Amino acid sequence: MSDGAKLDMEDTKSADPLAIAQGWLRDGQHVALATVVHTWGSSPRPLGSRLVVDQDGRMFGSVSGGCVEQAVVFEAIEAIKTGQAKRLSFGVSDEMAWDVGLTCGGQLDVFVEPLHGLNSAETTTKKTGTA
Repeated sequence: MSDGAKLDMEDTKSADPLAIAQGWLRDGQHVALATVVHTWGSSPRPLGSRLVVDQDGRMFGSVSGGCVEQAVVFEAIEAIKTGQAKRLSFGVSDEMAWDVGLTCGGQLDVFVEPLHGLNSAETTTKKTGTA
């Protein structure tokens, strides 16, 4: 691996999902943003955690540390296709949560929204007050 590749990987690890989303939008990709909007009990990621997904399923960030990411990516691709936002809920009493692996004992709500332009990610930040 070259020094340039190492630097790129390090930059990606420290990058903000909103910055990644803006870059993908700038490149002409269709993008959705998933944001943790509610947690209860033991949840894998804190409130405000983000995951961006493009139309091909490429993703950056995390809303669950991996346990429900696959389901969120599927819903993000659907949001891109339909143009409709959706709130997802996962918890131990939810059969889907067990199917996708949320066994931490908590509740996790994720808001998934398609982004339609360079200002969409900035608008979301202003609405939620998170960066």
